Amino acid sequence: MNSVLNIENLTKVYGSVPNQTKALNGITFQVMPGEFLGIMGSSGSGKSTLLNCIAAVIQPTGGRIEIDGRSLHAYKGKALAEYRGKTIGYLFQNFELLDNLTGRENILLPASLHKISEKESTQRLNQLADYLEITDVLNHFPSQMSGGQRQRVAAARALILQPRLILADEPTGALDSKNAKSLMEKLSGLNRSEQTTVLMVTHDSNAASFCKRILFIRDGVIFHELRRGDQSRQDFHGCILNVIAQLGGGHSNVL
Repeated sequence: MNSVLNIENLTKVYGSVPNQTKALNGITFQVMPGEFLGIMGSSGSGKSTLLNCIAAVIQPTGGRIEIDGRSLHAYKGKALAEYRGKTIGYLFQNFELLDNLTGRENILLPASLHKISEKESTQRLNQLADYLEITDVLNHFPSQMSGGQRQRVAAARALILQPRLILADEPTGALDSKNAKSLMEKLSGLNRSEQTTVLMVTHDSNAASFCKRILFIRDGVIFHELRRGDQSRQDFHGCILNVIAQLGGGHSNVL
């Protein structure tokens, strides 16, 4: 089976000599179709830089990023816009919904921009709204929604174009524990039932316990990997906490 995403010896350097900061220092890994991969690390470890490189928001200094066997460097102009819009779906920590659009309009905006027919986009919208339990807020503006509702609307927007890869950047960071658990259950359910491929950056051990595999980053390099296997989520959470302890991190209860 070929990978959806292949990262080879990726580096990212900020600044110039002698005040350089190496945010990524030769990271290599793959994401397989249908995988739910977590990236964990303390603040400044390079995890958000990694995600932004994959999203083509910033350019890496060196190394290679391949999507379905094609180098990201080869995407230019319209092809790059298509990549950002359809190949990947981005779920942000702070929702990034447009305040002057309703939930329905926010979700359908990518479909309109990428010329998806009204019939097909409406069908996708209805399916996602039903699954994510946001049907009752589709006609509401973001200011009229709870944080959990806004994030589930944002998730529907990220999924409406059926992207090959969902990039989730601290998706539970602005949510309370109840809404965080609900969102992760929905993402995990899509991963299981639809084989949706998810790459999630998080510092939250509870959110990470929903992943199938976790890469831990420190000082721009991968220093440990965990695979869930047949473990329960609670047991996997315990393994995650053991690794976090090596980083000097904290402790939290399982959702």
